Amino acid sequence: MFPQNHPPPTFLTAAWRWLAVLNFDIDPGVLQPYVPRGTELDLWQGRALVSLVGFRFLETRLRGWPVPLHQQFSEVNLRFYVRRPVGGGWRRGVVFLREVVARPIVACVANWVYRENYVCRPLRHDIRIPDSPDSVGCLRYAWRDHGQWMSLQVELRGSPGPLIPGSEAEFVLEHYWGYSRWSDNSTLEYQVEHPSWRTWPATAAEFVGDGSRLYGDQIAAALRRPPCSAFVAEGSAVTVREGRLLE
Repeated sequence: MFPQNHPPPTFLTAAWRWLAVLNFDIDPGVLQPYVPRGTELDLWQGRALVSLVGFRFLETRLRGWPVPLHQQFSEVNLRFYVRRPVGGGWRRGVVFLREVVARPIVACVANWVYRENYVCRPLRHDIRIPDSPDSVGCLRYAWRDHGQWMSLQVELRGSPGPLIPGSEAEFVLEHYWGYSRWSDNSTLEYQVEHPSWRTWPATAAEFVGDGSRLYGDQIAAALRRPPCSAFVAEGSAVTVREGRLLE
């Protein structure tokens, strides 16, 4: 247990950049079995969301040390949103249903330390950021599972802007805690620190592929529908703190 009012030690620092985010409506009952003990679903205007997020991991360090050949890589994760009552308010966080990277050491360390749901798969990226107010860009992340490629793609235009208070993008991005099941009866909580990110709204977005084997039939069915919203976040440097088990 860490002392009160004293932040846990830093586990990881990195830059998370060029986040392509596709959001999908989903039946809350599908997510309920994955909700960690001590938390509850965090809903956006009464709706449960899952988000498919592709981004670049850059300048990665574990406990201050760079890991050879593992400082730059891409990740695609599927996540949903929970909250936990703390001190008369709410601590809002994310739960990862599946995280895909092409680096086996990353997957092994994250699964061991945080009980996350990482898998190692071939992964590609193509990033073209607009360089003028009238130019068009595109972000594409693709990953292969059981011989089949899947991809998410977002088109964007112009320059990024600050998050709009009360917007869906603010809801999705302003979750600064992670939760995972340590066991059936315990939950791991960890903090993620970064400034508020600037974003571009998507001018077009799609997910292509069949995620049944990677995400399960019920979640894959939600991903087959058009996203209810999509955007790109510029990203920044981040700090991930060591986790602690909730009492």
